[in-house]
Amino acid sequence: MCGRYEILIRPENSEMAKIFEMIRSRRQSGMQFETGEIFPTNPAPIIADMDNEISAELFIWGFPKYRGSGVIINARKETAAEKSTFKQSLIHRRCVVPSTGFFEWAHDGSNRKYKFNLPGEENLYMAGLWSEYNSERKFVILTAPANESMAEIHNRMPVILPKSAIKPWIEDTSAAMEILNAEQPRLTAVGADGAEQLRLW
Repeated sequence: MCGRYEILIRPENSEMAKIFEMIRSRRQSGMQFETGEIFPTNPAPIIADMDNEISAELFIWGFPKYRGSGVIINARKETAAEKSTFKQSLIHRRCVVPSTGFFEWAHDGSNRKYKFNLPGEENLYMAGLWSEYNSERKFVILTAPANESMAEIHNRMPVILPKSAIKPWIEDTSAAMEILNAEQPRLTAVGADGAEQLRLW
């Protein structure tokens, strides 16, 4: 799964700076965007087709659960097309969740926290779905079975989008289904304190 991720905005990171500036220029009322570690129910940037234009918006992370409290933050790619919660969003409301990496915790008793990213890349883009609940727009992150680069830490990983797949994922349903079923890239993991590189292969 993906239960935490990070957005750091640095002047030298032009991609994230552009997303931040786009959101600031739109000035969504009542929505505050905090950088750093992103938690479920936080407002966070997504990239989506809004009124026939791909743009960055602030949506809330997590669909509401229909029974009981809490939110749904992830959707399994294998079953999203079958689940009523996600089916229409998969067809009509796909989005991209920008990040500078996501976090996962070791389950070996140490509970060590690791940050995963693409080798040599500062940014990582995850496939998402969005919908609207009581006039609030919300998103979930799609997940896939973990590949060997992170299977020792967790059995799920976000569906990672290369930059070349961002526009097709948002705009083209047929292309999106191909992207959804593509092999996931290898990731690197670093201890969240930055002090340790985790070698998984």
